[in-house]
This record gives sequence, C-alpha cells and structure tokens, in this order.
Amino acid sequence: MKICCISSKQEAFDAIEMGAVAVGLVGEMPSGPGVISDEEISEIAKVVPPPIGTFLLTSKTLAREIIEHHVKVNTNTIQIVDELKERNYSEIRDALPNIKLVQVIHVTDEKSVDEAIEISDLVDAILLDSGNPNLVVKELGGTGRRHDWRLSRKIVESIKKPVFLAGGLKAENVREAIETVQPFGLDLCSGVRTDGKLDKRKLEEFFSEIEKI
Repeated sequence: MKICCISSKQEAFDAIEMGAVAVGLVGEMPSGPGVISDEEISEIAKVVPPPIGTFLLTSKTLAREIIEHHVKVNTNTIQIVDELKERNYSEIRDALPNIKLVQVIHVTDEKSVDEAIEISDLVDAILLDSGNPNLVVKELGGTGRRHDWRLSRKIVESIKKPVFLAGGLKAENVREAIETVQPFGLDLCSGVRTDGKLDKRKLEEFFSEIEKI
C-alpha cells in the first residue's frame, strides 16, 4: 500500500502508522493535487524510517532533469509520471544506481498495454493510473477516477515486474479492484482525503476492507 500526495511529516507518520509501506511526495506538476516544494519533499524523506519507500513523483521528461530533481530531494524511489523521452532509463540508473525506478502508465486504451510491456524491462515497477498526458494541460495523476481495470489486468498478466494500481480507489471499490486486477500493490490519494487532507477515518475504512478480502 502506497499513500500518495503526502504533504507533511505528520501525514507521512499517520500513513505509516496505518500500514502504508510507501509514501508518495509530489513535485511540480502541470495539474493535480498534492504538490509540495522540493525542500518539503527532502525534509519528509529524511524522517521516514527504512524500509518505507519514499517516492518522488517527478514530471520531468529528460533523464538529466530527473537526476537533477532527485539530487535535490534524496528519496529512495523515483516515480516518473510522464513519458521519459528517448527511453534512456540507463542514464538514470548509471547516475543513481541504488534508486528504484517506477514508471507510470496512464491507461487509456490497448496501446497502454503495449507501452507497459515495452517499458517493464527497463524499470523496477509499473504504476497504472487514470491520467491523460495527451491533453493541453497534462493530467499526470490524482484524478480521483478509475480507468478500465480489464486493461490493467491484461498488463499484470503480461509482465513480470510488480504493478501498482492507482486511480479512483476507495473503500467502496477496493475489493473489486483487487479481484479484477490482481495488482502487486495499491496507490491512494484522493480516496483517503477530505478537503485535501489525509483522513485517518477513510484510511481505517480502506484498510478494514482489505483485511476482509
């Protein structure tokens, strides 16, 4: 379970206390919730205890820019939310050999399946979300809506790397999401928030539903 859009040390501690094994820290984005400064990301990442994952969500599309972004914040994982131009993941790995790479695939149609298969060999994990990077103002996550989970299941069945599922997840549909997609992990943002703040009651309800499965 990864809780995304963490905005403070306290939210990170609350998420971990409830059972999160990773927290998402959102850098500059063209749209969507949860954006905090690189300084705040760095401060939160410093206090999160191992082995909890600290994910930098970066919208940079060039390897050198992603490397520069990470150097500012020092998380243990980079979540690339847009397409990496030139697909030169090796440049990032050479510069940051101990950092995990997670590529977001925005599931829109069958082409998303092919994209996930192609990229899966180059990264440590795939995260399936409901954004649309082809809009004039790109949607790169945090939409609060679900996509076609049948396509997500197809991706899970087609690749060997761990797959996280994001997009519109909440207590009311988590059972269906898990049964339909069979993901390695889940990624939550808006579904466990109220007025933009992490809601411990919604977190409890979500984890309670998972325990029933």
